[in-house]
Amino acid sequence: MSFPLLTATAVAPALGAVVTAAVPAAQRAAAKWVALGFSLLTLALAAVVLVRFDPGGARFQLTESHAWIKDFGVRYELGVDGIAVALIALTAVLIPFIILAGWHDADPLEGARPNSRWRPTQGFFALILMVEAMVVISFEATDVFLFYIFFEAMLIPMYFLIGGFGDRAGGRSEEETATQRSYAAVKFLLYNLAGGLIMLAAVVGLYAVTADQLGTGTFSLQEIVQARAGGHLDMASSTERLLFLGFFFAFAVKAPLWPLHTWLPNAMGESTAPVAVLITAVVDKVGTFAMLRFCLQLFPEASKWATPAIMILALISILYGALLAIGQRDIKRLIAYASISHFGFIILGIFAMTTQGQGGATLYMVNHGVSTAALMLVAGFLITRRGSRLIEDYGGVQKVAPVLAGTFLIGGLATLSLPGLAPFISEFLVLVGTFSRYPVFGVIATVGIVLAALYVLILYQRTMTGPVKAEVRSMPDLRVRELVVVAPLIALLIFLGVYPKPLADIVNPAVDHTMSVVDKKDPRPEHPVTDAGWFHYSPKSEGASHDGASGGAK
Repeated sequence: MSFPLLTATAVAPALGAVVTAAVPAAQRAAAKWVALGFSLLTLALAAVVLVRFDPGGARFQLTESHAWIKDFGVRYELGVDGIAVALIALTAVLIPFIILAGWHDADPLEGARPNSRWRPTQGFFALILMVEAMVVISFEATDVFLFYIFFEAMLIPMYFLIGGFGDRAGGRSEEETATQRSYAAVKFLLYNLAGGLIMLAAVVGLYAVTADQLGTGTFSLQEIVQARAGGHLDMASSTERLLFLGFFFAFAVKAPLWPLHTWLPNAMGESTAPVAVLITAVVDKVGTFAMLRFCLQLFPEASKWATPAIMILALISILYGALLAIGQRDIKRLIAYASISHFGFIILGIFAMTTQGQGGATLYMVNHGVSTAALMLVAGFLITRRGSRLIEDYGGVQKVAPVLAGTFLIGGLATLSLPGLAPFISEFLVLVGTFSRYPVFGVIATVGIVLAALYVLILYQRTMTGPVKAEVRSMPDLRVRELVVVAPLIALLIFLGVYPKPLADIVNPAVDHTMSVVDKKDPRPEHPVTDAGWFHYSPKSEGASHDGASGGAK
């Protein structure tokens, strides 16, 4: 196809950011509609990518490749597999709802001084669109250097979103609120910049290795994988492990994985609810996606070497995040710690090195994005009404705002992976894939499910049930705009929970290809694939080295 569809999908929100920022200051309402329009245009382009992508076709499709910095082997090289397509679709779906949910978050407060609490609406929505553009091209990039540039560049708009447009609730003074926002933004930036600088050293090291062994340096993922498969590129074990650690450290910070997670509760707690969703449902997915695309495929032997340690860290994330969520008094920080626990499940599935685990982890990325968006956005509507993030300031909300309470409950039940809602099948596959190779790890991980039920149900009980507190007695129910935001997300949670097969069919072949690279096996596309309901059984990807058995239903 001659039309650069992948480039257009990334350029549309970037262009939207420029146009939105250029809207005159007096036209705040127009800026909102411009931003929403460009987010819907991006969604339409992502839908075209989804339709044109053939799950049974080539590994990378809709490819674009152009020389960029010839002297250093850097190319503008894009391509999508099933995992990237699913995450691009997730991003494109969530951004319009994030914009609608934050419709008034950047409006100036009545009587605010321009140099204090004045919030330029155009900047808020332009930054959201710029983050979307950088996330989308990160999912599309198959050149390591190109990916690195946007992996790091997205930190800049996120820094301003966290530090400049933070949460107004909390009962704190203006100065204290500004201080906490600045602290959260700087902590986010420093952690992620540190990870990025270490990754940069590994990127340079990868180039040096390819230049030494191939005669010319390259950053192309496909060229490096093919050279390794053909025996033309043979890294020493020590070199491969060092490069792997450089890449993995940056992705673990972004993910976030314990003990590199501490920036997330601050960032989500001080952000507006839509920006908190942008962080955990969109931006953080780049970290786990990159583990699959780059860590496992560029450094397969080092990935196997590091698997036990990484799985232990993932288990700690699962249990640590869940336990701290139970003890939280702040609604948004509770959801942040719950997300740390969920990312532990995703990373556990990735490094279980089974097709069930990696397939479940990919589905979990999508389903976690939808469920967290639903729960956090409803929580944001709740906090805006009461003006407080503290759980103890609520009570009896379901009696005065039953629709708000009902959607909050569904978002919470999805967070604890209730059967029939989207995250359930993801978590189930992660646990099955883990247990088949690491039974002890699988059993320990199931404790996280019990803890999730505790923090979700305790949160609902303390905020929505019991006597109606005087401060919530006049609380309005969800308005039309808010229902437009929440209802589609709830519907998507139910649809993917009852019928996840369309999503699974997209990601399965990419998971099989990833495992074939890790195990140094040909993907054998001619091998028959038998459909087995929610997930497929593919004989080519099963074996004792994967799941400890000769095969099984997925």
